[in-house]
Formats: sequence, C-alpha cells, structure tokens
Amino acid sequence: MATLREIQRRIKSVKNTQQITKAMKMVSAAKLRRAQENIVAARPYADKVKDLVAALEEGTMPENHKLLSKGSDKPAKKAELILLTSDRGLCGGFNSYLIRMVERFMREHPELDCTVSIVGRRALDHFKGRSEVTGRRHFGSGRPDFNLAEEIAGDAVASYLEDSSDEVYLVYSTFQSALTQTPVIQKLLPIIPDNSEKEALDSFLFEPSPEAVLDVLLPKYVEVQVFRALLESSASEHGARMTAMDSASKNASEMIGGLTLIYNRARQAAITKELLEIISGAEALKDS
Repeated sequence: MATLREIQRRIKSVKNTQQITKAMKMVSAAKLRRAQENIVAARPYADKVKDLVAALEEGTMPENHKLLSKGSDKPAKKAELILLTSDRGLCGGFNSYLIRMVERFMREHPELDCTVSIVGRRALDHFKGRSEVTGRRHFGSGRPDFNLAEEIAGDAVASYLEDSSDEVYLVYSTFQSALTQTPVIQKLLPIIPDNSEKEALDSFLFEPSPEAVLDVLLPKYVEVQVFRALLESSASEHGARMTAMDSASKNASEMIGGLTLIYNRARQAAITKELLEIISGAEALKDS
C-alpha cells in the first residue's frame, strides 16, 4: 500500500498536470475564436469561386482545359493524397481519424498507385517508411498563410499536368463546432464543377472569352480550395485540442478527488493505529 507521502506526491503531480491542461484549453479557446472567424469569412469567397467555375464550364469543351479533363475516358491509375494534419499532438483523435481515412482509401482502391503529400509533422511520423511521401511541409501554429496554399496547389497542379498523378485528393477536417470536426476526402483534380447551385451568367460579358477567363480562374480555384481546407483544418485542430484538454482537466479533477479520499482514509488509519498503540502501552503500564 502506498504511503501518505507517496499519495501526496501523486496528488501534487496530478494538480500540476491539471494546471497545464487548463492553460492549454484557454490558449486553444482563444486561437479557436480567431480561426473560426477566418473560416467563416473565407467560405463565401470559396463557394462563389466554385459557382463561377461551374457557370463558366457550361458551354465550354472540358477537353480544352486540362484541369477539367485529362483523358476522362481512361481509368485513373495514379492518385495523390494531400493530407492536412497538425504539427502538435494533444488534440484527441483529430490526427488519427485523418490518417485512418487515408489508409482506408488506399485499401478500398487497390487499383490506384497512391502517394501521400503531407502537411503536418504528426502524419509524417506515421507514414515515414510506410508509404511513398512526395511532399513534406509543416502546418504551423498560427493562421494558415495563403503562400502555403499556393505552394501546395502549385505542386498538385504540376504533378497532375506532368502525368505524375491522374487524380489529386484533399484529406482534411471540416470545422462544425468545437465538439464536432468531420474528416473528408475532397477530389481536387480533375476539377468537377458542381452545377447544382450555379448562378446564371448570361447577363455578363467576358473578355476576351469565357474560355480564356476559365484558363486563368482554374488554377486560382485550386489555390482557394486548398486555402479553405487549411483554414478548416486549423479551426478543427484548435477545437479538438480545446475539447481534449477540457476532458483531461475533468479527468484530473476526478483523479485528485479519488486520491484525496485514499489519502484521508490512509491518514485516518494511521491515526487510529497510533491511538491503539498509545492505549495498549498505557494499559500495559497500568497492569505492571
């Protein structure tokens, strides 16, 4: 049985851990507010670019735009998965869900030769030596920079146009709330316009032509979608870490309560033992 001093040390250790988890929760909550504001501001722009691409695509020949179609009648053989994870841990199942989604995609598509381009140290540690990693980048702890999105999108487009990949997918978590983050796989290339909610552009005049505008817009569309995924992932990471640290703080409180109860019982038993020894000693002196 643990001594009173050992139990006190354990209580002190758990209290110190609880102070750390509470501090991390507060930091994540502050970062989450900023990240949530960023993604809420970015979503309308990303959706509008998507609508514009869908509207311009109608009436044009997809085969004239390599990012829209590249041998669409041929089955894909090579796929690149761009996986967005965090640089740091202590965020619950945030990273593990995304990693498992990539591994499940590979199992379900044995016909594809899959490579992984990784953003975030956590996924790099996992896939090192397991799969072919074509890109390595750090996510960073601050607001995602659009330059990072341009780099990722530029490499993806170059890989696609050079036939290093037939399909490119984004794997990231969409932010719903601090308690809910949903891992998704989004096809990035070839671009498949969503015509379900497109706006009619008959009243607009495009110069020099809709096709020329589309040629300029498609690479920008890829950059915007990557940047949106980075912002979604950043907000999801902070939400997951805040929730995980809140749960850890509550668990620490329960552990402190349990250890305190054990300490009080052990202390009471020690006091009772000492009293019995004193009484026994006094009785022995009385008898002598």
